[in-house]
Amino acid sequence: MGDDQLVEGYAQALFRLVEAEGELDRVEDELFRFGKVVESNYELKRALSDQAVEGSVRTAILDELAGDKVSPQTLGLLSFVVGQGRGRLLPEILARISELVAESRQAAIAEVRTAIPLDDEQQAQLAEGLSKATGRNVELKVIVDPSVMGGVVAKIGDTVIDGTVRRRLEQLREQVRS
Repeated sequence: MGDDQLVEGYAQALFRLVEAEGELDRVEDELFRFGKVVESNYELKRALSDQAVEGSVRTAILDELAGDKVSPQTLGLLSFVVGQGRGRLLPEILARISELVAESRQAAIAEVRTAIPLDDEQQAQLAEGLSKATGRNVELKVIVDPSVMGGVVAKIGDTVIDGTVRRRLEQLREQVRS
């Protein structure tokens, strides 16, 4: 079975389980955030996916890192995937679960990176603007990323909207050269 099929199978099964438990919003948010941590940390991803390490050791690492930061349901789902030896697919599985949740609400996910946290009003305005720009209902997943220089970068599917100061300076530089 190919990786895409594994990702889809695990994501569908875990989505249905969380949906049946009525914990969709909280668990999906925790899974998304943990997926971003794993995606950005090579050593952690390697530790959770190393087949030479026993499954119980991989789940113990997971428990140590996330046990007090996520709900028992979320930890159970993460432990299941890692214990089954699918840690290398964890970011993809968790991202697909977020997509399934958004699809169940007829919405698209906008992964938004900002240098500073956005308050509720700013998030609402941004979601409204992105919804108008895309013609779709948009749910924000805000990630604070200090490397973003002023403004925001929003990714919706394969579309990237770069509203950072860095991008504006690049555009200005291109105009001056023309």
